[in-house]
Amino acid sequence: MAARDTSALAELFDRYGALAYGVALRVLRDPGRAQDAVQDAFLRLWHGAAGFNPARGSLRGWVLAAVRNRAIDLVRGRPGREREELELSDAFAASAAGPEEQASASVERAAVRAALADLPAEQRRAVLLAYFGGYTQLEIAGLTGVPLSTVKGRMRLALDKLASYLKERGVVDV
Repeated sequence: MAARDTSALAELFDRYGALAYGVALRVLRDPGRAQDAVQDAFLRLWHGAAGFNPARGSLRGWVLAAVRNRAIDLVRGRPGREREELELSDAFAASAAGPEEQASASVERAAVRAALADLPAEQRRAVLLAYFGGYTQLEIAGLTGVPLSTVKGRMRLALDKLASYLKERGVVDV
């Protein structure tokens, strides 16, 4: 993508578009706004492709973080950078997920649910509030009545445990 190869963007969207939409829909709870969040995030990824550093994390994580962050911006009513309304061309439209993609997504969802269930309750709550509720760590501290440093510690421990759990099962390459 850094070389401005549109087929790379199309491949990225084919690979992660449905998953990205699921993340945005979970945060926004509105299909139209979720589509907007995904489109905005992929356009930002396209323009900022040179900023991807595989040493800092996976491509999947980079994409999903961008979508999640854009969805949270929309929840909070922040438009982000001033932007033109751009639409992805038909060349980038998501193809219907085939049985392999559906099965893979189902396995991934089951593994994430199991990994979350394996966390202590306070760590699980922090992760759910952050990733599915769209709250910042400071907001979570206020909601739960614990110090910000405690929330940060719980998040770090939870994310380490989730990564370890999912890596052991071959779901992610962390």
